Amino acid sequence: MGVEGCTKCIKYLLFVFNFIFWLAGGIILGVALWLRHDSQTTNILYLQLGDKQAPNTFYVGIYILIAVGAVMMFVGFLGCYGAIQESQCLLGTFFTCLVILFACEVAAGIWGFVNKDQIAKDVKQFYDQAFQQALMAESETNNGKAVVKTFHETLDCCGPDNTIGVITPLWREDLCPKKDSFLKNLIEPSNCHKKIDELFSGKLYLIGIAAIVVAVIMIFEMILSMVLCCGIRNSSVY
Repeated sequence: MGVEGCTKCIKYLLFVFNFIFWLAGGIILGVALWLRHDSQTTNILYLQLGDKQAPNTFYVGIYILIAVGAVMMFVGFLGCYGAIQESQCLLGTFFTCLVILFACEVAAGIWGFVNKDQIAKDVKQFYDQAFQQALMAESETNNGKAVVKTFHETLDCCGPDNTIGVITPLWREDLCPKKDSFLKNLIEPSNCHKKIDELFSGKLYLIGIAAIVVAVIMIFEMILSMVLCCGIRNSSVY
């Protein structure tokens, strides 16, 4: 005997929320894959300065998002099927998965909040080291120049601060994008440190919005799944 009345409405409401949850998982997976293969981040984070690799903290977060998106799609499907079949076992499993996912999301959010400034700071330090090497390099064998040019071309900037960004083209014009001119740098100074901050803060902003939306959906789903479980149990008694 199936559920009736308000419990039946909750059943279909849970199905709709799970479908949205499944779609949200697909969106997170898509955004994570886009961030993983975005030309700006890949050009910078795949760089190597001598034996030193560019900081990969950002990619750690991206791989976590890929895993979360894939798991969310599986859990969303499990919830949809469990709601339609009115299975207490599937709904109980779904609820347990949601609790684990919610805990992982909170932990990932705390990790991201703690490391959000460190990511940009590490990349800026890596850039500064490459910039100093590029200025002092006498030969093309030192890859500091190649690393710096990749930063400049990818982010459309020149130098770690405005002052150096203006002066650098005077003696190392080959380090900056060709479209940059001395007059342009005087009028619109391009600061690579600022561009790096904008790059990573923009990415983290997108991730934060997606995480908040998913967290709200998960809370509603946990409540609805427990109410539906109780409704199924009570309906089986009569």
